[in-house]
Amino acid sequence: MYAGIKDSEFIRGKVPMTKEEIRILSIAKLQLAGDSVLYDIGAGTGSVSVEAALQHSKGIVYAIERNAAGIDLIRANRDKFKISNMEVVEGEAPECLDGLPAPTHVFIGGSGGRLIEIIRAVREQNNAARFVVNAVTLETIGELRKIRDVFPEYSNMEIVQIGVSRSKEMGGYHMMCAENPVYIASF
Repeated sequence: MYAGIKDSEFIRGKVPMTKEEIRILSIAKLQLAGDSVLYDIGAGTGSVSVEAALQHSKGIVYAIERNAAGIDLIRANRDKFKISNMEVVEGEAPECLDGLPAPTHVFIGGSGGRLIEIIRAVREQNNAARFVVNAVTLETIGELRKIRDVFPEYSNMEIVQIGVSRSKEMGGYHMMCAENPVYIASF
């Protein structure tokens, strides 16, 4: 399977979804190996989980979501893409992480304001796990600084900001319409 499933291929609802270009870069920043154990925390529609599972079929992906509508969409997308190496976990992180196999990689698309707690809980399972965090709110961007303070070993955190614009036809012309900018932190 190639990287970059079109957004239109996913079953959508009113739940946030990591868009195609951001998804491609976020998965690349994860640096997944063949047998990776990935937690996708705040999985939304499951777009990151689906694409990661398809690209790394020998690994296992845990799509973690607290929103019931999101859980339904994740399951629907897992079924649509016929994925067998993806588990759906309903609950709020970090509490719902108990009992799951230790992750090698963690993607955080939504933390419910509990980013530091989630990172701390994951580190108790595997302090060598690789993290990728997507931030679209000012509050999450502020939390990225706190991560460096609480976990000095992440002082080499890489942060990139991505702005994607898409063309839209308007009156015979094509206008570029911007999507929300996204910060991608990897450590």
